[in-house]
Amino acid sequence: MSVTDRPSVTQPKIRVVLVGLMIAMMLAMLDNMIVSTSLPIIVREFDGLNHFTWVVTAYVLGTTVSTPIWGKLGDLYGRKTVFLTSIVIFLVGSALSGMAGSSMLGGPEDGMFQLIGFRAVQGLGAGGLIVGVMAIIGDLVPPRERGRYQGMMAGVMAIAMVAGPLLGGFIADNLSWRWAFYINLPLGGLALLVLITQMHLPKYRTEHKIDWVGAGLLSVGITALVLITTWGGNEYDWASPQIFGLIGVGAVSLALFGIVERRAAEPILPLGLFKNRNFALISAVGFLLGFAMFGAMNFLPIFQQYVQGASATGSGLLLLPLMFGMLVVSILSGRAITRTGRYRLFPIIGGVLMTAGMLLLTLLDAHTSRFELGAYLVVLGAGMGFLMQTSMLIAQNSVEQRDLGAASGAATFFRSIGGSFGVSLFGAVFATRFQSELTDKLGAEAAARFNSGGGAGSFDPAVLAGLPPAARNGLLTSLADSIAGVFWWAVAFAVLVPVLAWFVKEIPLRGSNEVSRDATPEEQAERALADAPAVP
Repeated sequence: MSVTDRPSVTQPKIRVVLVGLMIAMMLAMLDNMIVSTSLPIIVREFDGLNHFTWVVTAYVLGTTVSTPIWGKLGDLYGRKTVFLTSIVIFLVGSALSGMAGSSMLGGPEDGMFQLIGFRAVQGLGAGGLIVGVMAIIGDLVPPRERGRYQGMMAGVMAIAMVAGPLLGGFIADNLSWRWAFYINLPLGGLALLVLITQMHLPKYRTEHKIDWVGAGLLSVGITALVLITTWGGNEYDWASPQIFGLIGVGAVSLALFGIVERRAAEPILPLGLFKNRNFALISAVGFLLGFAMFGAMNFLPIFQQYVQGASATGSGLLLLPLMFGMLVVSILSGRAITRTGRYRLFPIIGGVLMTAGMLLLTLLDAHTSRFELGAYLVVLGAGMGFLMQTSMLIAQNSVEQRDLGAASGAATFFRSIGGSFGVSLFGAVFATRFQSELTDKLGAEAAARFNSGGGAGSFDPAVLAGLPPAARNGLLTSLADSIAGVFWWAVAFAVLVPVLAWFVKEIPLRGSNEVSRDATPEEQAERALADAPAVP
């Protein structure tokens, strides 16, 4: 591999490109949050209650399966072309999702199945958006300067977490649900225009050898894992033949994947990356971060809407303290890393603050005020701000530039898989605890009658208001106590984050994209050859 073109990128040019990258990141982060608000309307129109969870699952599955593959394709074929392709796929999936069940596609009879398929296409594109943004920043910006820009991206993620429910609520109340997908088209078009005209990345001459066998085995294994965490305890019992079958398929596929990757000339996920201590540790941190954060945070809107009486749109506003903590800390920590070149302390502080935020959330009860919850969320958001992009920076600084896409994809993948596992485990914990709390407070008969309606998620606030005071208070108290119990489980995983981060080795951030300082002599020699001028 040799570098044929390494353009110097000025600060004004980076800022213009950054706008396009921020729009692309916003598309990927906003989508699920906007769509979730419209799901009840979609279910009513298509009469698809039995399949509506697949609207979310298909997107998550497409994203998770494709993330490491997109990263490796960027390493092989050049990140600009691959990234622009992922945007186009995402926009095609968005347009088709908005058209699902329309007269152009045969009417509403098959609308739900069409939407599920198109959401999978959208998810495939989204996987490239997330990993591509981080890898492109890694190409354009030296590690020493990278913290500032990745801090900005963490701010975009924080804004998306709040803006998604607000925008989704507005669309659901005032427009057709189809605009939850169509809104991506003008934004994506603007991102394409900016990036096509303004983004110029280093070009590499390399032999293109796609590890198709490894990619296929990885896709099968990941699909099995996502389906286990999605279906286990919901569609099928944990001890059912379906779940055991998926466990077997996943285990065999991933074992074969490990064997294939050791022999592949261009492995889709180089297993040698995990020999690097920092990369292995930060991958584990990313998994635990996704597990604790995404798994537990799904229950905050339930608490806000049912216990605190907020509307769907209002619950988005109540997440503003979380966004504030994450946004401010992400920007400040990014600037501090750029100024000092030091980063080891930040994931440790972030892990401690995230654990403290989860501990505070275990105090939730039926009488917790919105101000108290907001204060807890500021602490949690600050912890996330220290962790989200610092972990990506450490992963990227631990590997060679040639493996930047694979490393970015792997870091994103572990966080995504952790979130999937967390949602499944905490959902099972919540359901069991809620049943127990209801039985204690209202009796077994009342608890059985309530759960037969599908649990707390199936109750409209107006229905809850019409219950007798004793029943309503017992219900809301049970709900609050069950959610607090979920956060106790989140604490058990969050506390491991600062412990693992403590063992991360402080490797000075490079001032340019040269070889990593902990590279072997062979890797240093290879990189020196790679940086030599190309022979005409």
